[in-house]
Amino acid sequence: MLFGSKLKSTMVDADRALSGRATRPYPVPATHAVLGTPLEGPWPEGTQVLYVAMGCFWGAEKAFWSLPGVVTTAAGYQGGYTPNPTYEETCTGLTGHTEAVLVAYDPASTSAEALLKVFWESHDPTQGFRQGNDAGTQYRSAVYWTTPEQQAAYERTRAAFQIQLRRKGYGDITTEGRGAADAGPFYYAEDYHQQYLHKVPWGYCGLRGTGASCPVGVATATD
Repeated sequence: MLFGSKLKSTMVDADRALSGRATRPYPVPATHAVLGTPLEGPWPEGTQVLYVAMGCFWGAEKAFWSLPGVVTTAAGYQGGYTPNPTYEETCTGLTGHTEAVLVAYDPASTSAEALLKVFWESHDPTQGFRQGNDAGTQYRSAVYWTTPEQQAAYERTRAAFQIQLRRKGYGDITTEGRGAADAGPFYYAEDYHQQYLHKVPWGYCGLRGTGASCPVGVATATD
């Protein structure tokens, strides 16, 4: 998903980030192209949201929309400074955002831990500001949680998965983990990015896992 833009290997400072705009400059579909659920809500009472980033958001979104308990998914931009960015702006590295996926789910049908298992196993979280051939800060791995339970699940699964990665010869996890309130708003991406690999089944997908398995239901993890 290289865009012919400046590929950034370091995060832009807030004072050098693009200024953005007060409102979204493009429309977003009302419903999910696969699930038929509202892309921006409202969702059923009790729905929780977890935000993940794992490289190109086309493949990342597809990894979640068919999972049991998932209400809706959406591609977007998060974790940076520029309000209401466009894809072209995000590709310059001057917004600070990563390509993120909103995962809205029913906690009675699935868990943050189960979703994070898919997150860890579906990409290589040790690559820093890249994912495979996709290079730049917009491709960094990240998890932005919205509940204390999600944070605890993130910390628990990260520790457990790090052990499995080391056993396979990988280095330290570089995933950015923080609360969504600190990461900033999730900005929905343009219409054509939403459920892209459903609309274009033969389209580009850069997701590549490490072959390591993430154990779930682990209370503690030690080397």
